[in-house]
Amino acid sequence: MTKVLDSKLGKAVVTGASAGIGRIYAERLAKRGHDLLLIARRGDRLEALAGELREKYDVAVETRVADLAMSFDLDAVAAALASDPTVTVLVNNAGTSTVAPVSTVKLNAVAAMIDLNVTALALLSRAVLPGFLERNKGALINVGSVLGFHATLNTSVYSATKSFVLTFTRSLQDEVENTDVRVQLVLPAATATDIWEISGVPLSTLPPESIMTADDCVDAALAGLDMGEAVTIPALHDDALFATYDTARAEMFGATVTGTPAPRYQVARE
Repeated sequence: MTKVLDSKLGKAVVTGASAGIGRIYAERLAKRGHDLLLIARRGDRLEALAGELREKYDVAVETRVADLAMSFDLDAVAAALASDPTVTVLVNNAGTSTVAPVSTVKLNAVAAMIDLNVTALALLSRAVLPGFLERNKGALINVGSVLGFHATLNTSVYSATKSFVLTFTRSLQDEVENTDVRVQLVLPAATATDIWEISGVPLSTLPPESIMTADDCVDAALAGLDMGEAVTIPALHDDALFATYDTARAEMFGATVTGTPAPRYQVARE
């Protein structure tokens, strides 16, 4: 198996790096030999992690405290990434969730999910892609969720933001086709991270057998990247299911390429 990110390809940037999936990505990428730029809101955690990784893997680790849901911080980070030719990997992992009926979710919580899960991911992707394409090298890893293709009760806004990640990233893959730039979509299911406590639904309310560790999730995602997968769903054992879903989606879209209303909508005109 070829490890896409094995060699010294440059600097890997990880958002939401202070905990959970982002922290594990940072550790695994440092182990592969990448210098790092770690971005999150919690500076104390970032510095502690940076110190551990420098000592353990002898790599350069920068940290940047930023709230990517805030336009000022986001714009500054996007500009920094766009102007840094040493950046060759971006893991768009930062995200937030509130699980509750839309009618009861506070407006600032709705805005936070859209600002962080959608706007930040899109703008940071846009920041790095021109350089990746110019150098014909780089990997963009966008972390979505299985809730991007199947909303459950009280996940309306969160699922909608992850649907954006799915569609946006799949389209980006078409844009970089026939280049050496890689764009991977990672769709975790229930994973043991602190986003559950933030969302208002403790992990303890889920069946224990349904919860994957963050370590297993990231290791599976990187294995999928090494295998050349465009879409990696760590918890999906039967990968033919996604192929069936994706084929049906494309066939349904193709069936709408007509200017004639479906017979069930046709009414007699006087």
